[in-house]
Amino acid sequence: MTVRIGNCSGYYGDRPTAFREMLKGGELDYLTGDYLAELTMLILGKDRMKDPEAGYAKTFLRQLQDGLALAREKGVKVVANAGGLNPAGLAARIRELAQEQGIDVRVAHVEGDDLLPRAAELGLSDVGGGSLLTANAYLGAFGIAAALDAGADVVVTGRVTDASVVMGPAIHAHGWGRDDLDALAGALVAGHVIECGTQATGGNFSGFRDLDTWRPLGFPVAEVDADGSSVITKHATTGATETGGAVTVDTVTAQLLYEVQGPAYLNPDVVAHLDTVALTQEGPDRVRISGVRGTPPPATTKVCLNLLGGFRNGVDLLLTGLDIEAKAAWVRREVEAALQDDPPDELVWTLDRTDVYDPPTQAAATSYLRCAAKSSRPEPVGRTFSDAFVNVALASYPGFTLTAPPGRGTPYGVYRPAYVPQSEVPHVVVHADGRREDVAPPTATAEVSVEPADVTAAPDLGESQPRPLGELVHARSGDKGGDANVGLWIPADHPRRADAVAWLVGVVNAGWVQGMLPEAADLDVDVHPLPNLGGVNVVVRGLLGEGVSSSTRLDPQAKAVGEWLRARVTAVPTRLLEGRRP
Repeated sequence: MTVRIGNCSGYYGDRPTAFREMLKGGELDYLTGDYLAELTMLILGKDRMKDPEAGYAKTFLRQLQDGLALAREKGVKVVANAGGLNPAGLAARIRELAQEQGIDVRVAHVEGDDLLPRAAELGLSDVGGGSLLTANAYLGAFGIAAALDAGADVVVTGRVTDASVVMGPAIHAHGWGRDDLDALAGALVAGHVIECGTQATGGNFSGFRDLDTWRPLGFPVAEVDADGSSVITKHATTGATETGGAVTVDTVTAQLLYEVQGPAYLNPDVVAHLDTVALTQEGPDRVRISGVRGTPPPATTKVCLNLLGGFRNGVDLLLTGLDIEAKAAWVRREVEAALQDDPPDELVWTLDRTDVYDPPTQAAATSYLRCAAKSSRPEPVGRTFSDAFVNVALASYPGFTLTAPPGRGTPYGVYRPAYVPQSEVPHVVVHADGRREDVAPPTATAEVSVEPADVTAAPDLGESQPRPLGELVHARSGDKGGDANVGLWIPADHPRRADAVAWLVGVVNAGWVQGMLPEAADLDVDVHPLPNLGGVNVVVRGLLGEGVSSSTRLDPQAKAVGEWLRARVTAVPTRLLEGRRP
């Protein structure tokens, strides 16, 4: 038996019409959505501070308002982690919505992940500094499965792992137990591929020029078999129009290598070993995932902590023409002098030299100077900070220009990971009839090694030439707290793929990455070879500081680090470039 599990959301704010499009576009057994991320938990935490009844993804409720009746008509069950910090509140609102529309629906929710009331007991209050705003453990998928076993039509959760919303329906449909490790690992990989929605069908894909991007990308579907193997596909239409994008070995590889930190992909229910994954193009928009091996999960589970780190503000200036460095130095001196009586705790200046010689346009003559300020108190980054720039507008460098009026200082969060024993985390299903069911943690656990593997030297492929890396290599990047993750791989259709993969695996090491990305020169870099997927996984430790909300980088979530790396010039064997698109 094969179970068809679709996805309609990869983040809080994804395409709102996708819920209905997925229901109208083709057959499904389950429709899932991922609404949570580290930053989202911070946003929901701030919402809950203003309103204790808030804390869930309101967009999901609006999607249900439009599509719940259709889901019931088609017999499609819905699973989403949109409950955020208040799954019980969301479940209650769904029941109210169903009653208003005259729909008979059984709604269950999963809770227990919120450890904030027990933060001191579990030692979480001492992690990092600042005021703890959220503390949510990552739950597994067996609570979702239990809710479905009891007949739920809609299951909403708090902070389960992203893939759990896919694993839960597969566990329920196939009757897996905790010892079905390979099957669970296969479902974990399928869940990881479709959890970010259209990132599996061409979104954020460096090979986008080979895809249909003229129509909205179709959301992915995982057809999960009883042994845990799966086929990733998409609906051909949304019910009215054809979907864009594609499902290929490369689009699936892009998502497989996204935001992972090595071959061992940890989950509270199982560890999936990405170095065992096999991908096969079975037909148009159909990629089979097979061979995934699973081992027992770790005894601990990760906890996402968000702390109120302080207050921040920022200003962007345009510097045009000649003497860019001198202009930047002048305004920096003026601003820092104006702030000396009550300076921010941290002041970060970044000059991006985007100007060119003999510029044909004013834009080509312009560079950007960014100043970011942080403080434990609001005053140093509020009006005092903004006035320091405004007050020198006519007394500073020629061409002084702000990109926007300076704003007020705003609170920012700091992300910290923590780990607690799974046995200490409640995992509770609240069924549609109000009955509460405790889900026991796994009894078989194991330590998991995450050390980078040894790599062999790159083969001698003859003459090389300096070329942008992206002429040969695909990339996908993202964030894991303060770390940046980059997946690099050789396209599946490369005529000399075996040689190209051996070259890539051999040449990419920590020193190479630090040389290609100067911002990583003083940071720790891990490189994990994944030759079965045609590439490597790179983790740059600390590139994002204390997480996206706190980061002062231009790209605080590292979404474009992979594209930056592809644009960098390196020595590429000439024979590997033959026939490749320039």
